[in-house]
Amino acid sequence: MRNEKVYKLTLTALMAALSYVVFTFLQIKIALPGGDATSLHLGNAVCVLGALLLGGVYGGLGGAIGMTIGDLLDPVYIIYAPKTFCIGLITGLVAHKIGKISTSNDTKHVLKWTVIASICGMVFNMIFDPLVGYFYKRVIIGKPAAEVTLAWNIAATSINAVLSVIAAVAIYMALRPALRKSGLFMTIK
Repeated sequence: MRNEKVYKLTLTALMAALSYVVFTFLQIKIALPGGDATSLHLGNAVCVLGALLLGGVYGGLGGAIGMTIGDLLDPVYIIYAPKTFCIGLITGLVAHKIGKISTSNDTKHVLKWTVIASICGMVFNMIFDPLVGYFYKRVIIGKPAAEVTLAWNIAATSINAVLSVIAAVAIYMALRPALRKSGLFMTIK
């Protein structure tokens, strides 16, 4: 590949646009008591996929940019913006630094570490998404309905996590051979 930096930046921008579109326009919003809301979406799957394709920093950045724009344009989600980058960072770290998926030719090894890395990123999200929301609602703005919305946020985040792991792993495993064959697959070190 001639200019890997331009390719990485282009794919990062593509992941940002894709995560924004998937999160903003393909979500099922669930209204909660007290004017709050949660949603079912696959925006995190794009962040995880970006980390698998590009590594933690670029992939996490792509997902975070897109999801952050979506978060900022919908005031209900504004407090969740920073944690999205961590999903990509954790996924990329586990996939590429520990599992070394981009240098392996063993499909079983790649599948195993792709699943493990995706789960690690989404477990982080399952823990911190509801906790950040609860802390913000209860401590910062003093909403008494914080306990009620916490259960709904945990449920929605768990569903999103499972769906995101399945989608990201399936798409990555399908894209990987095609990218290798076309010479567009990147080795992350």
